[in-house]
Amino acid sequence: MRVKLGIRIGLGGLGLVFSEFKAGSVAVVELVIGDISCVEADVIVNAANSSLLGGLGVDGAIHSRGGSEILEQCKKLRATVWPDGLPTGCAAITSAGNLKAKYVIHTVGPIWRGGLQGEAELLKMAYWNSLKLAASHAIKTVAFPSISTGAYGYPVKEASCVALKTIKKFFEKETSIEKVYMVLFSEQNFNIYLDAAKQFF
Repeated sequence: MRVKLGIRIGLGGLGLVFSEFKAGSVAVVELVIGDISCVEADVIVNAANSSLLGGLGVDGAIHSRGGSEILEQCKKLRATVWPDGLPTGCAAITSAGNLKAKYVIHTVGPIWRGGLQGEAELLKMAYWNSLKLAASHAIKTVAFPSISTGAYGYPVKEASCVALKTIKKFFEKETSIEKVYMVLFSEQNFNIYLDAAKQFF
């Protein structure tokens, strides 16, 4: 059920187009257009690469705005927990450095290879494991980018369905998280996610 659609000031003082949908008994999913590195949420999810050492797009923006503290903690994770890199679909947590968040959850989405190499299941795991990790840290608000739809080439329409179905299913089992922001980079992506959300909520 859609709650509302409009423009307001929020998420770090940005004027954002947004739409909210109920998800489960208490949770809300909010679609917004904006820069995820500016979002005020308990957790910002980083669409990281396996190295955890920064990259392009969302990954680069989060590391750039968050500062060296995030990179240093990622290096420690590589040295102690993930010496071969963070596997696709897995998630790891660090502090948020200079970001307007408490934590950053780093997850690796799949590279699109035509849809026949298990991409949908790996993308589902990236969202699910990020939410599970957030819940284990008593997080109330989580901001996601559209994972894998940038340099990794996952089609936005297909990715939006995986993302929103996974989030909805998670909230059917877990009630500790109160809100998920899906932060979309463009109006085009926002509209694609909005169409998908109308199907699932």
